[in-house]
Parts: sequence; C-alpha cells; structure tokens
Amino acid sequence: MIEIKNISKKFGKLEVLQDINLTFNKGECIALIGPNGCGKTTLIKSLLGMVLPDKGSIEFNEKSVLGEYLYRENIGYMPQIGRYPDTMTVGQIIEMIKKIRNTNTTLDEDLLKAFELEKMFDKQMRTLSGGTTQKVSAVLSFLFNPDVLILDEPTAGLDPLASEILKEKIIKEKEKGKLILITSHLLSELDDLITEIIFMQDGKVHFHKKVADLKTETNEDKISKAIAKILKEKQNEQNN
Repeated sequence: MIEIKNISKKFGKLEVLQDINLTFNKGECIALIGPNGCGKTTLIKSLLGMVLPDKGSIEFNEKSVLGEYLYRENIGYMPQIGRYPDTMTVGQIIEMIKKIRNTNTTLDEDLLKAFELEKMFDKQMRTLSGGTTQKVSAVLSFLFNPDVLILDEPTAGLDPLASEILKEKIIKEKEKGKLILITSHLLSELDDLITEIIFMQDGKVHFHKKVADLKTETNEDKISKAIAKILKEKQNEQNN
C-alpha cells in the first residue's frame, strides 16, 4: 500500500533520514518508535507531503506521491499537538473541515459520540484542555473514513477512559483492513494494538519486525521488555 524507497533528508548538515526503506500493508497496525530526534516526525511529514525527501521515492498504491495531493484524501492524520484558531468553537472547526473536504463519504462519527463532543460544540478552542483538544484531533482524523490512519502520540494528554475508547476504535479500524501507523513513547499502551514495530535511531531504521517474531526472539511477552532487551544487546555489542 505504501512503499518507501531509499529516502534521505538533510536539514543543513544534519541528516535526519538516511536511506530509509519500508513497506506498509493494509490491515497492519505499525508502531514507529525511537528516541526524540530519530527521524520519526520527518518520516511522517514525508508521507504526508509536508517534507520533500532529498532523494528516494514514496509510493501510495503503486503511484509516486511526488507532486500529487489527492492521495492525502485517503489518509487521516492526528498530530501530536493540534493547533486550531483560538476563537472558533469546536462545532465550527468540525464544520469547517467538512466543508474543506467536501466529500460524499459517509462520515465516521463513532468518536464524536463516544467522546460526547456534541456537548462542547459551543466552546471556543482556546478554552479547551489539552486532552479535549486531542479528542477534537482524534475525531477529525477518523471522520472521513480514510484507508490509512497516521496517529502521532494519539493518547498523549487523554484521560484513561478516553484513551481506552481511542484504543478500541483503533483496533476496530485495523480489523476492517485499514493501515494504521502510530508513534508513541508509551510502549505499554501498544501491546493490544500493534502487529509490527519499527525502531528508528539517528535517522536510520534499526529494525522492522512483526510483534510475534519480536516476542519469540526475545522470549518476552511485553513489547516494552522485548525492545529493551534488543537495545541492551545492541549496546553491549557496541561496547565490546
């Protein structure tokens, strides 16, 4: 569904992506993890057409995304921090995005109802807590029933109930055969969600594995422990 071929990106002298090759398929829920500054955000922005790689190519359904924009209609994006006009209300923001998208697609209002956001339609965005702003971002990312969901730290700032509602929704969409990419620092939250995991460091992909294989190789049943074990082994190799 998405093919990333040999992409690299520099900002000045800093090489933030180094010869990245990845394939993402339908029905997968993939965690993209790594320390701050490892290149995760640049990779996501490259997929969205917000950053142009210096070399290499990105294909969406076997077509290059270079110079294209319509493919983005098939992607729902939830940023880590959503920024909206302060004086617009929640209802106005949602209506504005509907008009911009101008689509005949049946809207997916599951999260709108589950988060009970209709009760907050008259509240201005500047009055919302960080968690409620996250709910608005989540609703917008799922609203147009996209084939691909890119969720950047989706549970950051959400209370436990809202976080559980969002996780259940992610699982539901994965089971429909959608491709879901998640970045997260909370590895413990990913155990029930993801099928594959990509670990990035210093602009490179250190590994891309199926979760089942990762757990088998490390003899761990928790993703966080399995990754910690692999990183510890790599560190030991470098020190010896």
